[in-house]
Parts: sequence; structure tokens; C-alpha cells
Amino acid sequence: MSADAVREHALSLPGAWPDEPWEGDLVAKVGPGERGKIFAFLGGTSVGVKAGSTREEADEWLTRYPDDAAVMAYIGRNGWNTLTVGGAIPLDELLEAVDDSYEAIVAKLPKKHRPQT
Repeated sequence: MSADAVREHALSLPGAWPDEPWEGDLVAKVGPGERGKIFAFLGGTSVGVKAGSTREEADEWLTRYPDDAAVMAYIGRNGWNTLTVGGAIPLDELLEAVDDSYEAIVAKLPKKHRPQT
């Protein structure tokens, strides 16, 4: 399993597009242009996702995969986690985490900016 598979999956979701808001940091966004919102941080060995609507919900990942899930710096208090690619977390769970993050972010977009599915 590679980060490439996770990246390809994230960018294949309706309306998803790549961006590099900080040099060397690839993210997947959804929504138009400057109003686009990040739903996945696409690292070389990890993926950052909105893992829960609350920190407590996102902490379930830390309990299940203590060596391969961590609270994201700066935005972790809002339910964002970093999940290791190629570790103990099965690929299908990583892809589902990306899908869940995407759906959480799309739900917060104004209806006119939500992609057609």
C-alpha cells in the first residue's frame, strides 16, 4: 500500500482538486478556487483527515491504532488526525477515513459550492 493510492483516491472524489498552499505540502481540496476547503493532507507516508466531529470521536483512531494515528498539530483539537500509510491501518479503513473527511467538509460548504454527485 502506498501514499500514491491514497492520494489518487482522494483526488478522484467529485470536485476534488490538488493544491499546495505551503511549499512541499500537497492537500486535497473541494469547492471552488479560493473558497475551496481542505479535506485531506497528502503526505508521503501519511494522510491527515477530519477524523471526527469532535476530538473525543477522533480519539477512537488513537485508541485503535496507537502507533499509526496521531492528533494533527494545530488543528487536532477540531477532530483532525494524521494516519500512517503502510502501517497497521488497513487500506480500506484509510480510504474510508478520506471519504468521511471529504463528506464532513462537503457538508459544510454552501449548497451552491457542493460538487454534483
